[in-house]
Amino acid sequence: MDIGTSYAAGNFFGPVTIGGRIAVGWPCRVGAVPRLAHGRQPRPADDLLADAVAGGGTAVVCQVLAGMGGVGKTQLAANLAENLWQAGTVDLLMWVTVGSRDSVLNTYAQAAADITGAGDPDPAQAAQRLLAWLAGTDRRWLVVLDDVADPQDLAGLWPPDTPSGRTVVTTRRRDTALLDGRRLVDVGVFTKQEAADYLRGRLGDSPHRLDEADQLAADLGFLPLALAQAATYIRDQDLTCAGYRRRLSRKRLDRLHPKTLPDGQQQAVAETWGLSIELADTDTDGLAGIVLQLAAILDPNGIPANLFTTTAALGHYRQRLDREVDGDDAHDAGRALYRLGLADSIGLADSTTDPDGAGLLRVHALVQRVVREATPEPQQPTLAHTAAEALLELWPGIERDNTTTRLGQLLRANTTTLADVTGDHLWHTLTGADDTHAVLFRAGLSLGDIGLVVAARDHYERLQADGMRLLGPDHPGTLAIRYNLAVWRGEAGDPAGAAMAFEQLLADRVRVLGPDHPDTLISRGSLARWRAAAGDLAGAAAASEQLWADFLRVLGPDHPDTLSTRNNLAYQWGAAGNEAGAVAAFEQLLADRVRVLGPDHPSTLTARGNLALWRGAAGDPAGAAAAFEQLLADSVRVLGPDHPDTLTARHNLAQWRGEAGDAAGAVTAFEQLLADSVRVLGPDHPDTLTTRGHLAGFRGEAGDPVGAVTAFEPLLADFLRVLGPDHPDTLTTRHNLARWWGEAGDPIRAVAAFEQLVADFLRVLGPDHPSTLIARSNLAEQQGEAGDPVAAATAFEQLLADFLRVLGPDHPNTLTIRSSLALWSSEAADDWDEYLPDDDAYWPSWS
Repeated sequence: MDIGTSYAAGNFFGPVTIGGRIAVGWPCRVGAVPRLAHGRQPRPADDLLADAVAGGGTAVVCQVLAGMGGVGKTQLAANLAENLWQAGTVDLLMWVTVGSRDSVLNTYAQAAADITGAGDPDPAQAAQRLLAWLAGTDRRWLVVLDDVADPQDLAGLWPPDTPSGRTVVTTRRRDTALLDGRRLVDVGVFTKQEAADYLRGRLGDSPHRLDEADQLAADLGFLPLALAQAATYIRDQDLTCAGYRRRLSRKRLDRLHPKTLPDGQQQAVAETWGLSIELADTDTDGLAGIVLQLAAILDPNGIPANLFTTTAALGHYRQRLDREVDGDDAHDAGRALYRLGLADSIGLADSTTDPDGAGLLRVHALVQRVVREATPEPQQPTLAHTAAEALLELWPGIERDNTTTRLGQLLRANTTTLADVTGDHLWHTLTGADDTHAVLFRAGLSLGDIGLVVAARDHYERLQADGMRLLGPDHPGTLAIRYNLAVWRGEAGDPAGAAMAFEQLLADRVRVLGPDHPDTLISRGSLARWRAAAGDLAGAAAASEQLWADFLRVLGPDHPDTLSTRNNLAYQWGAAGNEAGAVAAFEQLLADRVRVLGPDHPSTLTARGNLALWRGAAGDPAGAAAAFEQLLADSVRVLGPDHPDTLTARHNLAQWRGEAGDAAGAVTAFEQLLADSVRVLGPDHPDTLTTRGHLAGFRGEAGDPVGAVTAFEPLLADFLRVLGPDHPDTLTTRHNLARWWGEAGDPIRAVAAFEQLVADFLRVLGPDHPSTLIARSNLAEQQGEAGDPVAAATAFEQLLADFLRVLGPDHPNTLTIRSSLALWSSEAADDWDEYLPDDDAYWPSWS
């Protein structure tokens, strides 16, 4: 029989009285063990706890089950207690619901009276008598201290450590004093499978109710308490999981609990964490609640802990509390949330953020939702902007190594959550004006910088839809979003689409901002750039010449944007075949950048790189290599060895060493560069993939065409996976693989590959794009190598007409086509083994 706190009962064989009381029989239960939940799922912690309690000898005799409210700590303890009782392995099972110190004293006093048969009017003395009995008895006992809210309530009342006794504590807290000398058992939420099994057990009698059950479990963060109340609500309201999810997306959480809570639960989910929040706030003079409000609008999977000590965050605390708050105060507030089970983990506020380490704060999604729904509406815009400014403070300037790349990933995830849960607040200033917060742009730039160009494009497509809806088509913020979308559309492999988007944007910026506005002029420059990338080299150069004149008139000759326009114009001259003109222009530009910006400015270093590149293209590869060697030394000194521009300088140095005749040296340099690119940028960054392409090509040039093929085949698979089949870099890789199939002695396979490639170049880039023309020339070359010189000569004859029309009679590639036509026409194919230079596809774009 169970015995509670106001009566005694047990298993005994006859009434025996001591001082008028009936002595207890053995085995004995004291206190009411909560009933096990309907449909309760076995959990790994059940076995872990049972093994710990069963251990003898040197086993830790007190187990502390700690976790946030609603994870099922009490159920774990109750399951253990009932199993031990049913197995007959305990003589005394005592369950104490710890509401306060008085509650513990009264329960101990009643247990002492029931067990010893002697009452005591002083609960404190009775409790000490019970503890003494527990320490001295050889009977096997288990004491469960359920829901310890304040460890101080147990001061002097902890059950003793004895070989025959065990203590289990359930609590939301993780105070050091609570855990010292005791074993911590962290209790988390359900696994995905446990949640699925639970919902199937509760709702499976009507299978249609399980529609979207897995998604519902994820929506509720796999929290057992939330799943139990949701299942009951679904049955009460005759819903499905999908129907509950629809309500969850529209209604407050406190409106979605059943009228009668299941399994004897005392609180709805929305009320579960109220006391913990209140205690944390009390312990920190109101600061912990504000920290939790910030955390509630960020990523539940992890927030950099040092976000809460940024200048933006500290300023917000001071404004809200009207007192001084420093980083130590914010750190302590975070620790209070951790100790009270409101934050899963937190590291030192000034630690290096590490998504796998201690530098994160994690708050369960339902705790976040409860906090958000309780946050007064007037506070919400300021909180959103504070979080956004704090994220910007943490964002690294360049995500160039594992640490900064992981940090960037964290910040992007937090920006996504912030944008999702704060409504339109990031689209308005705190004074109410329409505007787009910079953090939304920074997240897109971050994606592009690490090579996720398709994701960057998709990010700006979503922003454009929001900007059109919230700001209107002519707002500067919407126009800025369209600009970035066009850029990343081009970088994702659609240069023609980028040029078209810039053409439309330019018309709108001229109409809205005027022809001489800096943003309008910059749009013209980008339009010229993407026209060139789409194959219109002459048109791009002409547009850049006109733009340069306007920049001179509007901003003057020394303005950085004027100098950048000269840079792009010189580059386009070179791409259009005027390498000597490009060299002369870059020499003049370099002198002006040294004068205006200084010799070590990054733009000056870029000008030096472009000058070296076009010197090489103009016929001086050895001079280009020497210039890049000097540039590399300065880049390392000014920017550091792992800066992307330093890696680009190394890339170009290796390239021009190879072009100057040292193919083996180029292979060695590219091997070393590849290792560093993988380390700094990651294996899937487009620059890393391009380095692999150059390494493969120079292996072939060094006399190993089979090795080139072996390297290009997996590289093509990676380009397809990362950038897709129609990206120009993917097509270029197919081009080079086909070439080296031919060089490796399989011209028939090369011809077939080039035929397919030409069709795709025509479809993606159009008939007049230089890459399409070069692919056609290589197809013609391989047709000759495969034994069909007539087909080769015919193809070169058609090609010559197109090269003359597109590039003009003096372009180096046009001259090469003339030579090839003459050679194949004279059937001297066996003596001709040169290909059109396809290295242009690998020249990094200096800008």
